[in-house]
Amino acid sequence: MKPLCLVTILSILIQQSYLKLGTDAFSSDGFVRTKGVQFSLNGYPYYANGFNAYWLMYVASDPSQRPKISAAFQEASRHGLTVARTWAFSDGGYRPLQYSPGSYNEDMFQGLDFAIAEARKHGIKIILSFANNYVSFGGKKQYVDWARSRGRPVSSEDDFFTDSLVKDFYKNHIKAVLNRFNTFTKVHYRDDPTIIAWELMNEPRCPSDPTGRTIQAWITEMAAHVKSLDRNHLLEAGLEGFYGQSSSPQRKTLNPPGQFGTDFIANNRIPGIDFVTVHSYPDEWFVDSSEQSQMEFLNRWLDAHIQDAQNVLHKPIVIAEFGKSTKKSGYSPAQRDGVFNTVYGKIYESAKRGGAAAGGLFWQLLGNGMDNFQDGYGIILSQTSSSTVNVIAQQSRKLTLIRRIFARMINVEKWKRARGYGPVRKGGHNIQN
Repeated sequence: MKPLCLVTILSILIQQSYLKLGTDAFSSDGFVRTKGVQFSLNGYPYYANGFNAYWLMYVASDPSQRPKISAAFQEASRHGLTVARTWAFSDGGYRPLQYSPGSYNEDMFQGLDFAIAEARKHGIKIILSFANNYVSFGGKKQYVDWARSRGRPVSSEDDFFTDSLVKDFYKNHIKAVLNRFNTFTKVHYRDDPTIIAWELMNEPRCPSDPTGRTIQAWITEMAAHVKSLDRNHLLEAGLEGFYGQSSSPQRKTLNPPGQFGTDFIANNRIPGIDFVTVHSYPDEWFVDSSEQSQMEFLNRWLDAHIQDAQNVLHKPIVIAEFGKSTKKSGYSPAQRDGVFNTVYGKIYESAKRGGAAAGGLFWQLLGNGMDNFQDGYGIILSQTSSSTVNVIAQQSRKLTLIRRIFARMINVEKWKRARGYGPVRKGGHNIQN
């Protein structure tokens, strides 16, 4: 399709969706907010088109390795990426952020400071996750171990969600992160618009309570805690998107096998949860299935969650983790391109109509010389021969075009209102306020 034709079609679709959104007064303080089912930045729609890079703090804690951080953000910006998701946790063990509850490693915190400062320099927003579901970097197991060492009668990792001392440890960590004074930017994290959102936990699960009530209560409590400390930033729960008891039997059949203890609909209805997340790894969840079956699942999974975000939850949705491992048997670059094109296509089709799909974050971005972090999913943007890199760059251009068309229409509407014309509606009639 010729570019001019594409712009014309997009303009028509966006105008139709824009008329539904209206042009209420917006803040212009640099913080990303929600407006209906969209993100908004300084009064204009915003798309979280980006990547995961869990290693940012860890690598940047060694000053000699910081050029890798700078190069990664430079490449990401050059390819039009706007958001990075990373860890603000590393609990116990080797080179931790948190040695023990409330005792922090300043070198590691300065690594996170540097990563945020570099993101800011390159126009990239950051999602910071507070804790891990898994034992990597400590996780909920480390919190439970800390409580046990202080005499608490805890026996399961899932006691993380219910034990009062564990919850106090976790709340104090949240407070420490929010109140951190960045040694590079000289801005407290809670006041920094470079941070787009906080995440309660990376992929919370509570298999000991398949009803979902335990995690429902935990998210409710912790979302209120975060919002009591910081009203500037968005908040999400870190969920993978598994359906629970609040959903129809048909929706629950979409879940991969297993007990997860989460509820996509109920968990995301909680006040304080500003937007919805979903993760998708068909090649991990259905290892023995054919490539065709995995792609069919991906399409159904994304369609269902985007529809539910739009029509049931009325919140933006970010596909916060997706990818394709090069280490799987029979892998080909075309398969990875197929996954990326499918995810990006779903986002684009929703976004161009003003829908709930607000972006996607692939797993994971790596830089040159980072082979020890390669898990099969890593993508190095400087490898221009990679067809997937071209797919990523194309998505950036398409979402940028949508945002520019929206911005143009908003500016026209502001101009008309300033001159007393009122908003224009279909049929050419002006409606005065």
